Amino acid sequence: MNLPRFSHLQPFWLWLLALAVLVPVRLHGLAAAALPDYDSVRNWQIVQEVAQGNLRHLFHHGSPAFALVYAPVAWLTTDYRVFQHLNALVAVAAVGLLSWQIARITRLPGWLAALLVLLMGTSVFLTFSGRDFTMSSWSLLCFAGLLGTYYQRLLSPSAPALYRAAGWLVLGLCFNYKFLLTLPILVVLEWWQADGLLLRNGHWWRVLLLLLTPYVVLGAVGVVAGLPWYLWPAIYYKVAFPDAANAAGRAATLHPDFLYYLRYLWDFESGLVWLGLLGPLWQLRQARRGAPLPPELYIAVWGWCLLAGMSLLVKAPRGLLWAYGLWYALALLQLRRLPAPALIAVLATAIGLNLYRIQREIYAYSPTNYPRVAAWLRAHQAGPVGSTVGIGLAPFQLPTDTVRALMHEQELSALRRGQGFRYVLLDGYWRVTNVARFQELQRQQPAAAWPEPLLTCPLLFLEHSEFTGLSYTATLQRQQAAAHDSLQLRLVPVQ
Repeated sequence: MNLPRFSHLQPFWLWLLALAVLVPVRLHGLAAAALPDYDSVRNWQIVQEVAQGNLRHLFHHGSPAFALVYAPVAWLTTDYRVFQHLNALVAVAAVGLLSWQIARITRLPGWLAALLVLLMGTSVFLTFSGRDFTMSSWSLLCFAGLLGTYYQRLLSPSAPALYRAAGWLVLGLCFNYKFLLTLPILVVLEWWQADGLLLRNGHWWRVLLLLLTPYVVLGAVGVVAGLPWYLWPAIYYKVAFPDAANAAGRAATLHPDFLYYLRYLWDFESGLVWLGLLGPLWQLRQARRGAPLPPELYIAVWGWCLLAGMSLLVKAPRGLLWAYGLWYALALLQLRRLPAPALIAVLATAIGLNLYRIQREIYAYSPTNYPRVAAWLRAHQAGPVGSTVGIGLAPFQLPTDTVRALMHEQELSALRRGQGFRYVLLDGYWRVTNVARFQELQRQQPAAAWPEPLLTCPLLFLEHSEFTGLSYTATLQRQQAAAHDSLQLRLVPVQ
């Protein structure tokens, strides 16, 4: 049984129009925003290094494909806004592909596929994550490809279908080490399918060879560049078993908490996600081992497995990056039994409320004052500058390598010893990351100070709870304390 081609879903142009409408939602105010976190700035810097032939950080975060795909852009421009906007467009494409795959799997008509784009595309977190410069956008794109091609493999067991799904898995691993988390889910689905396809005719070792190919090829590239051959897989080991606590004091990767994500959904996402999360439970009775899962149940299994697995690990909303769109889609699938006018009214209301939440939780925090900090430093010929944990100033400071991240106040002594550092930026990012080691700087009178709304954004704090290891409640308590501070960027003279 083959899935229908998307071109058979009429009218196709409505789906394209919905994607076009989603673009300004994702890009609104982005030109006036800074890169939101340390990883985004580091990725921007690493892409430029790779473009210049410096591969020292090619395997940063186990995502070499991310640096390689953006390196050609760095030959043309180093403006961080270009990279940020391109990545945002990739996030829109990811929503498009995910909606396309779900529409094919569930045989949605074109007008519902268009509403699905707008519903899942206005998810608060998917919008927030689609405005940074991390691997999330490409990761979601690869997951969308895997979701659809693997269901095709279940419906029509064949070697080509199996290898297409494996290809998306390989691509996902090249962009995001967290694609490893799909492996146990795929193993369970293979066991449930019970057709023996993977074990027949040597398919298993061909799939394994396909999975190993990028590690061999890019590992060889790394060796030529002077890197250890095992560096890429070693990153997986270090993530799973950190050899020391990070700067915030978090050492463990296991942190069971089955309420964190549920509380996030309740506080920030549409109430429809609960219908998507719980609605398909009644279909479990239809499941029969050895037969393909019904479409809605197949999508739900992915969402449930992601929620269960990520609830065991250290938390951040991005842990369920792949699941938010699935739950919005499942909610729509539950609601499609309503008469068309009622269905349109419910979905339009949900989309409108999502847009309100986006304004409140994202747009309101977007404008940045880092350019004013950089302008002040240039006007005062300040030279290189230290910055407390965050390096959000780097894209605005020329040359960018004159911004040095400080993880401890004791590092100030090195700056005092004639290295040309006249100022330290007491960047409120230290609150976000819970690296509270700058009491002396807080007591000093700043030479200049500015607010930076993003550094009080609840979503930014929650995204860093994976780094801090703090609970949902403790993270938002820190955010509320930060919001009471009217100035997040303080330039302090190095004394």
